[in-house]
Amino acid sequence: MDRAAGVARAARASSGRGIALGALALAALWLYVSVYSVRPEERSVELLFGQEYSTGTASGLNFAPWPFISAEIVQVTTERVTEVGTGRSALDTGLMLTRDEAVVDIEFQVVWNVRDPSNYLFNLADPSNTVRAVAESAMRDIIARSELSPILNRDRGTIAAELLQAVQGVLDTYQSGINVIRINFDRADPPREVIDSFREVQAARQERDRLERQADAYANRVVAGARGEAAQVLEEAEAYRAEVVNNAEGEASRFLAGGKSTATPPK
Repeated sequence: MDRAAGVARAARASSGRGIALGALALAALWLYVSVYSVRPEERSVELLFGQEYSTGTASGLNFAPWPFISAEIVQVTTERVTEVGTGRSALDTGLMLTRDEAVVDIEFQVVWNVRDPSNYLFNLADPSNTVRAVAESAMRDIIARSELSPILNRDRGTIAAELLQAVQGVLDTYQSGINVIRINFDRADPPREVIDSFREVQAARQERDRLERQADAYANRVVAGARGEAAQVLEEAEAYRAEVVNNAEGEASRFLAGGKSTATPPK
């Protein structure tokens, strides 16, 4: 009987140790899933039963007791790139209409990062496609107010700066939590189907401009020469006039002087 009691006590002790070990294992597992790490380039948003509880926790180890609190980690310094006009889909052709009713094929990139993790997570269902749609709409508006030639030649920097402000403004109204860093204006060309004809037209326009510059230069030389000759003639005429006047005045002076010397004095 003592032996049976000993066995029972050993069983109870073993069971107790098993329960304790199980409890320790569960506690370790709970602690493991409750502790998370945030790197310097990241920010986290803690959720209490799915609702925002805390934003922007410090980098390093953080504690969020599961299952009451969970954490969403967001990369905030990583630059994300959204491409527009790549032609990879039927809806992303990049063809846009200018103010002078020309068609231009545009490809550009929007480079952005996350400014507000909370707004980024909860206000946008698809951030990349939202940025793409906003950027394409803003670019179409800008191109519709511009003419083709400046777009192709010299206004890309101005257009990129205006586009950045427009995209950032719209995203701010959405409270997207997105910061637009820059616009990479990769390409602005005529449509591929007519690019050869367009280049011929551009070459003809450049030749016309060259001939116009030559004609203007020749006209300027001729006009300058004519003006110089006219000025010379005027100067010669003025000199002749002055000479004639001086001679006449001299003759008149001599005549008056001679008349006075030969006159009979009165009695």
